[in-house]
Amino acid sequence: MNNTTLPTDELKKYGIINEDNSFSKKLNIEDVQKFLQGYTIVADHDKNRATFQLTDNNTKLKVIFLERDKSISDILENSKNNIQYTDVKNVSKSANELSFEKKAFIFDKETEKVVEFDFIKNSRELTAIIADKKNTEELNRYIAELLKLKSFLQDKIVQFPEMAKEITNDLNIVSKEFNTVAGISEKQNHSQKQEKSNVQLNVNDPDVYQDANRLREEESQEQEEEIQKSRGFRR
Repeated sequence: MNNTTLPTDELKKYGIINEDNSFSKKLNIEDVQKFLQGYTIVADHDKNRATFQLTDNNTKLKVIFLERDKSISDILENSKNNIQYTDVKNVSKSANELSFEKKAFIFDKETEKVVEFDFIKNSRELTAIIADKKNTEELNRYIAELLKLKSFLQDKIVQFPEMAKEITNDLNIVSKEFNTVAGISEKQNHSQKQEKSNVQLNVNDPDVYQDANRLREEESQEQEEEIQKSRGFRR
């Protein structure tokens, strides 16, 4: 490696580069190029996640340790059946109490890969994907997760008034998506109730019942006449 400004000791410590200063074989050429351009490397294991990013003209390594409420193996496996939601907390020594993220993991049937979405950074895309599924159960689960995040952010505004502007920006994003999906849910429920009402109307319509009863009476009378005729003929 020609670039001598890299923090090689730290990079070796976390296995990003080897003792001979070559990059780990776990990283492909594209990963290395992006990393040197400031992109973040993500390493997942069980409930833990570590992110690595070069800063200050590639002279320093920024490391953040995160912890999920679910293991990555469970998330990947269960995402094949339905969307998986997880809360992620920053457990680094430098992390503050606001270091909290909510993620959604969605299985892409076309690529057969699980794609991760952030509730704040990917809000519009996430909402569009879930709405497009037209699945009431999935929509209601998403609404519940949005409400949890909304409540969390509202509490943090009170706890950290000095960061109210930043938190409010995130809260506005969450509120907007909640209003969108709540509107979609209301339309779906109204449509389902309308369909159910139409079915009940057809079944409970008095005219329909009267016509049916009249037909049954006429058929019964005709059958009785036929029976009487049959009896008379036999005689």
